[in-house]
Amino acid sequence: MTSVHWVLVLPAVGIFVLAGIPSLAVAGWLNLLLTFAELLAALALGWQVKQSGVLVLPGFYIDAFNVYLVALTTFVGFTTAVFSRPYMAELVDKGLLSRRRMRLYHAMYQGFLLTMLLALTTNNLGILWVSIEGATLATVLLVSLYRTPEAIEAAWKYFILCGVGIALALFGNVLVYFGAQPVVTHPEDGLTWSLLYPYAEHMNPTVMSMAFVFLLVGYGTKVGLVPMHFWLPDAHSEGPTPVSAVLSGLLLNVALYAVVRLKMLASPAILAADLPDLPGLLMMGFGLLSFSVAVLSLHRQRDIKRLFSYSSIEHMGLMTFAFGMGGPLATFAALLHMLVHSLTKSAIFVTVGHATHIAGTQTLEQIRGLIRVQPGVGWGLLLGVAAIAGFPPFGIFTSEFLVLSATIQHWPWLTGILLVGLGIAFAGLFRQIHPVVYGPAPEGQRPVRANMLPVLIHLLLVLWLGLAIPGFLAGWLNEVTQLLVGEGLL
Repeated sequence: MTSVHWVLVLPAVGIFVLAGIPSLAVAGWLNLLLTFAELLAALALGWQVKQSGVLVLPGFYIDAFNVYLVALTTFVGFTTAVFSRPYMAELVDKGLLSRRRMRLYHAMYQGFLLTMLLALTTNNLGILWVSIEGATLATVLLVSLYRTPEAIEAAWKYFILCGVGIALALFGNVLVYFGAQPVVTHPEDGLTWSLLYPYAEHMNPTVMSMAFVFLLVGYGTKVGLVPMHFWLPDAHSEGPTPVSAVLSGLLLNVALYAVVRLKMLASPAILAADLPDLPGLLMMGFGLLSFSVAVLSLHRQRDIKRLFSYSSIEHMGLMTFAFGMGGPLATFAALLHMLVHSLTKSAIFVTVGHATHIAGTQTLEQIRGLIRVQPGVGWGLLLGVAAIAGFPPFGIFTSEFLVLSATIQHWPWLTGILLVGLGIAFAGLFRQIHPVVYGPAPEGQRPVRANMLPVLIHLLLVLWLGLAIPGFLAGWLNEVTQLLVGEGLL
């Protein structure tokens, strides 16, 4: 089997094996080992793509864009599993979860990774749609794991909203298939990416414009774009903390990947007809709207996990805006932002999980004095917030600076909106988190068993990327930029 097969076989086997293991300790370690093996397989796949270029295998298409996200997905999946093993065991010890539900959790954790990795590697737009729908189903089971009324309500809201969104994306795929018929030799090839992309400019521009509208709204629901975002804060606040980490760090990226891939088909067809780039303009509009609504919503939150879920909406909006703007600088910035946001946000949710255990609640007003009660958790949250707010020298400052630079070049009148929004977000996050870290600690709060290794690794990587992007990574991001917009930045 090739590396891409191992990337998918390991989580597929893990679903069935972990569902049948009664021992919580064994299942936790096995889940950790499986995610580590998936990371190794992803790195081997990345090396293969680096050496030989694009890989087109039966059913799979691997290039610099998706293998970059495969590596990121498996890395965050592994580090989250490192955090998850002791954290979830503590929930069982407290009686919040039964051992039977833990078997479901471990199985669906691997199922969640499987669907995302399949979405990233498939050569068929129909399988991409099926994979993202599969991720929806796996996430519903994970979000509702506590079986509280609030968790079940959040899971249903997620299922219904994302179900409607994915139905619209299905209609968009039907339109892509219809628009592809004049350029494919065999009708059954109408959703095969490797056959469509070389002839994208010959596809019907009207049909592709309509298709992209449905696809952007459909997959944009999974990205968390406003106004289709209402599921995201509830899912983050009611599901287990490791689920929040992979939702923000991984699932939103995969949905945005689908949108960008389909923009690569729609934009050439529309531009070849000398029409305005509707996909790019729509992405800019939805991205800016999402960014603006999210930064204002940060000031109104009372739940710490909902606070950071709106932060995720803010950053996904910024990425969508940058990908829509296009051009080498904006695209390079969006790709870098994908990476640093995933690392930072998953680290923050790990820290938030420990903070809620210390305080016994997710209510911001009752989480106080973390730096006095448990300095490691307090400093981890403070540095994570500094990173996600774009404080130099962390990597998010670099990517946001590049986005602003591209906006000044191409849409200078929008620069003020972005600057004001970033300032409001910065103020909102620190206004909420300052008393959480430095305020007087309430009576009865005690340190917990905290696993801060994933936080340390992620924040060090984000700091490194802010100080100096390694040459191999800069070259890789430049290669992806060239793939997406036709020219590189470097």
